Amino acid sequence: MNICFLMYPWEEIDPENDTSLTLIHECVKRNHGVALCTPANLTIRNSVTNAFCTVVGRMAKVPGNLKSFYKQAKIREEMLPLAGFDVIFMRANPPLDPLMLNFLDSVKDDVFIVNSLQGLREANNKLYTAAFGDSHSNIIPATHVSKNKNYLVRQIKESKADKMILKPLNGFGGSGVILIEKSAMSNIKSLLDFYVTNSDGTSNYVILQEYIEGADQGDIRILILNGEPIGAMRRIPGSDDHRSNVSAGGSVAKHSLTKQEKALCKQIGPKLVKDGLFFVGIDVIGGKLVEVNVMSPGGITYMNKVYKTKIQSKVIDFIESKVMDKLKAFDRRSRLRNEVENA
Repeated sequence: MNICFLMYPWEEIDPENDTSLTLIHECVKRNHGVALCTPANLTIRNSVTNAFCTVVGRMAKVPGNLKSFYKQAKIREEMLPLAGFDVIFMRANPPLDPLMLNFLDSVKDDVFIVNSLQGLREANNKLYTAAFGDSHSNIIPATHVSKNKNYLVRQIKESKADKMILKPLNGFGGSGVILIEKSAMSNIKSLLDFYVTNSDGTSNYVILQEYIEGADQGDIRILILNGEPIGAMRRIPGSDDHRSNVSAGGSVAKHSLTKQEKALCKQIGPKLVKDGLFFVGIDVIGGKLVEVNVMSPGGITYMNKVYKTKIQSKVIDFIESKVMDKLKAFDRRSRLRNEVENA
């Protein structure tokens, strides 16, 4: 199997905690061909979509330690056609680059892409969680999305809660997430000015969300593969930050899924699979779905450490099975075509 990871540059990998490197390491251990490229390195040559790739050389003996693997890996640069890969694994950081998807549209029928392009288009921002909530569902916290500052102020004033969460629509890694309180109403208009209005006169959508009691104790990151949970951890905020993201200074601890969290995964799993979102990370607080991360969900290295497991094995097993299914379908189609041709 040949797999291309569409992600950030090799030089920016954190060799101790990087989920993408963990997946790459697993592929190299299985003797698969591995390359990675950034969205900026996509190109078209003679009407064929290519990429300037960093190719990871096969190794006679693959170090078991991630840091040692990263240090010893031999890489080279080469332009390669994307349709020649069996898999393209999306690991680029948000926000989503629409032009990147346009490049990939030309190879989507030839290559198994994780996650699907249509799924990425639908779910790349925080609006996707609204697809799981309605007047009969209590699966997501009460959420308002707008760029109308007067409307947002009114929602804050009318809220029964003293606290709410404000965040940009396209933020990631906890960036821009703030806790607002009614006791500080005098500052809220200036905050909205900062979040909504750009210096060029354009405006941004922001999310105003119900504050869930217990959020100060952290959230639960759950990794979901093909609609089923394969790992979870509790993310605990740092002492001087309300955000739980590890990138924002949070820490992690073991977590066993509650009955409510298992029911939530069972409820949203079929839609994720239907949308081609095979590998996602969801954030849950108090049994409610807060975010769905579909571009480069992390957490594998942390979960592996606290549970002494190898989640990456399950991910690559799944990808191998999808590639095998695709090859079998192609062989069957070719065989049946030959029967018709020879009739």
